[in-house]
Amino acid sequence: MGKLSIDQLRERTRGPVVTPDDEAYDEARTVYNAMIDRRPAAVVRCAHAGDVMAAVDFARSNGLDLAVRGGGHSVPGFGTCDGGVVADLSAMRGVRVDPGRRTARAEGGATWGDFNAATHAFGLATTGGIISTTGIGGLTLGGGIGYLCRGLGLSCDNLISADVVTADGRLVVASEEENADLFWALRGGGGNFGAVTSFEYRLSPVKDVYGGPILYELEDAPAVLRSFSELIADAPEELGGFPAFQIAPPLPFIPEDRHGDTFVLIVACWSGPLDEGPAAVQAFRDFAPVVAEHVGPMPYPALNSAFDALVPPGLQHYWKANFANELSDAAIAAHVEHAARLPVVNSTIHIYPINGACHRVAPDATAFAYRDASFATVIAGMWPDPADNEANTAWVRDYYEATAPHSQEGGYINFMADDDQSRIRANYKGNYDRLVEVKRTYDPGNLFHMNQNITP
Repeated sequence: MGKLSIDQLRERTRGPVVTPDDEAYDEARTVYNAMIDRRPAAVVRCAHAGDVMAAVDFARSNGLDLAVRGGGHSVPGFGTCDGGVVADLSAMRGVRVDPGRRTARAEGGATWGDFNAATHAFGLATTGGIISTTGIGGLTLGGGIGYLCRGLGLSCDNLISADVVTADGRLVVASEEENADLFWALRGGGGNFGAVTSFEYRLSPVKDVYGGPILYELEDAPAVLRSFSELIADAPEELGGFPAFQIAPPLPFIPEDRHGDTFVLIVACWSGPLDEGPAAVQAFRDFAPVVAEHVGPMPYPALNSAFDALVPPGLQHYWKANFANELSDAAIAAHVEHAARLPVVNSTIHIYPINGACHRVAPDATAFAYRDASFATVIAGMWPDPADNEANTAWVRDYYEATAPHSQEGGYINFMADDDQSRIRANYKGNYDRLVEVKRTYDPGNLFHMNQNITP
């Protein structure tokens, strides 16, 4: 195929093609992380898989960079590019639930808010993220850590099949039965192998959960983290949630004179029988004196969206991440030292437990290799003022460097920054070479390189 013109691209697409001359251009090129300011040659606002195929063909035939944008939450800004093509899937948000089979098929631009709203009506769910505005696509392709993963596994562990536009512009199905090598790579290998236009998930009976945040004094952080680590090692798998560090926002359940103070907290999530929730969560309250809490029964989608207001679009973002086998005393001391310097209320540190069902999957069964890790830590630097970029980026890096010696070599690719490409082999551990082979099969020219890139 020869070069395609913009006019030919417009003829092939149902959704609009936005270029720098269009009034909607600045809106179309804007992404979640305000630190990212890029000017693509065209943004294809895809209406269906055919539009994605057209965008892929246009980028390939013209030798242009191609960015695939789902929910748009990519912290390194992989959902956009300078001078290239953006396949924007954000209008493709349909979710169809089959309650009899306990499955759901969701389009590639759907968010976890979209997904949870559709499945909750049937009393069903699968492992999603922590923020409801996150796209299902990026989260799932990178693994998918969330509240329910101790009981249900990662998001990618619940993936049944995917529709994928490959680098040659074809639409293929990836599942255990079809293109099994591609299906293996999609479950943790990120966006390296194609643009996924729909995901089919296995659902489980989860409607209402018992949980919410429990705040403790920062000085009690060593006891809280140590106790959490010991408890969660063999706790019932319905018990999810995670420890975190957070500056207290002005919420009614937090004493007014403590707004703006830094706390350690546990965000609890019990997804078993609701009447067992109070007893299950009481174990967290016993870790240390509780300063404030907002815990009780709630719809699962309510917990999944509880922190959305702290992370609106338009913040500056810089994140780092690591996997850890344990929370040693030295690791806890490093966390406490650097968390005490949290810069603003939007920034946070989460320490997600990824044992339970996550450990029952072999490290080579999917591309997500860290099946021996017990925790996934993210140092999420998020702040409103670009004038603070240098200082707050330094805070994230210093925190990461202090905790890295107490962690595994690799980290969760969904939490990686744009300067983490040197860690790519470590992030996939024993699966990297096999991922390279799959990349060579489906994208030998590395068209899909706007990601934590596996080079063919």
